[in-house]
Amino acid sequence: EVQLMESGGGLVQPGGSLRLSCAASGFTFSRYRMSWVRQAPGKGLEWLSTVNKGGGDTTYADSVKGRFTISRDNAKNTLYLQMNRLKPEDTAVYYCAKVTFGEAGPEYEYGGQGTQVTVSS
Repeated sequence: EVQLMESGGGLVQPGGSLRLSCAASGFTFSRYRMSWVRQAPGKGLEWLSTVNKGGGDTTYADSVKGRFTISRDNAKNTLYLQMNRLKPEDTAVYYCAKVTFGEAGPEYEYGGQGTQVTVSS
């Protein structure tokens, strides 16, 4: 059973920073790409970023490119998201996801409750 425990969220002022963590268990973490996604109030899931198995290749949504950095520590089975220059529109519940590939493209498997990020003055 995939278990993903997100942490590190909180209330931060615009322009501030947060670092999210995702502790993974129940699967061989180092064998999978991993992603961060978020869900803002009243909206659907938004993909933010993906990192490859080794951590050397990353991709970002335009909405967070240049502000957010995804990384991973395979020895600790942990995924990270460093978020800088936060904006009110970044307010959302953030989830990490294990990535697999189906016929229609990437598929995301979630296993946690997410962590709430609120950006407000």
